Amino acid sequence: MSRPTLGIVGVGKIARDQHLPSIAETGSFELAALVSPHGTGLEGDGPEGVPTFRSQEEMLAALPRLDAVALCTPPSVRHGLAAAALAAGKHVLVEKPPAATVSELHDLVAVAARNRRVLFTAWHSQFNPAVEAARERLAGAAIRAVRIDWKEDVRRWHPGQEWIWQPGGFGVFDPGINALSILTRIMPAPLFVREAELLVPENRETPIAVTMTLRAAAGAPVGPVSVEFDFRQEGEQTWTIAVELEDGRRLELTHGGTRLFVDGTPVLSEPDSEYRRIYRRFRRLIDEGTSDVDAAPLHLVADAWSVGRRRTTAAFHW
Repeated sequence: MSRPTLGIVGVGKIARDQHLPSIAETGSFELAALVSPHGTGLEGDGPEGVPTFRSQEEMLAALPRLDAVALCTPPSVRHGLAAAALAAGKHVLVEKPPAATVSELHDLVAVAARNRRVLFTAWHSQFNPAVEAARERLAGAAIRAVRIDWKEDVRRWHPGQEWIWQPGGFGVFDPGINALSILTRIMPAPLFVREAELLVPENRETPIAVTMTLRAAAGAPVGPVSVEFDFRQEGEQTWTIAVELEDGRRLELTHGGTRLFVDGTPVLSEPDSEYRRIYRRFRRLIDEGTSDVDAAPLHLVADAWSVGRRRTTAAFHW
């Protein structure tokens, strides 16, 4: 069976670090095109012979038989690009967060169904084996409390990326939504944002730090969830979710969900391979003709904006 052809729209850090190596290693797709507004490709770092176009529109016109598109652009422009690709008959993988708003994501679901194309929201952190192992252990469990600490250095992970501070750029929610995608995957009941505080630098539009409290509905076996996101972390980076159970056990997911500890004992640790699993999943979805869309993490971010208090904090400079 021939491999589906794929075009990557946006060749920034995440495409170079994860998407391109994963496509090459899994062999699930034939990389047929790249889209960069500079039209310069990857300056010798990319696959030889792969054409680079200045826009998705130019790519689709030049390659009408292209099967699929992976969107690795900033979230503010994903809705328009995804809708156009789906309408052109292409299957679409969307990086996280899949859209700038919840309503945009719901619209994409309708566009995909109308055109009978696959839409895949690739919440990459959910694809770590440790996350699935935690989900299985928490099924049916009574949870006393959950603590999330997702703190990293924005200068290290988003160097010079001004879009993240602009409306639709998410700010610290851009990495923080990874934690929420894990949380909504492993919890045995839905969660709701009860309180939130968003710290926004005086010279920016999106938050540099966020604290939240989430709770399940009355009667659900899940206690309070406390959350801290912060873009100002220096030194060692922190991506941890700790779960205290009513029976006294403690589960902890660390290193972005790649390692699982139970009562301090490591039970599962695997090198970063989540994007390899994403591309294998995308290929299976195309073969089956089935979409995979998870809106829950994006709903929680939207709810935090709705109920949260906004505070101005010191200006941020690169």
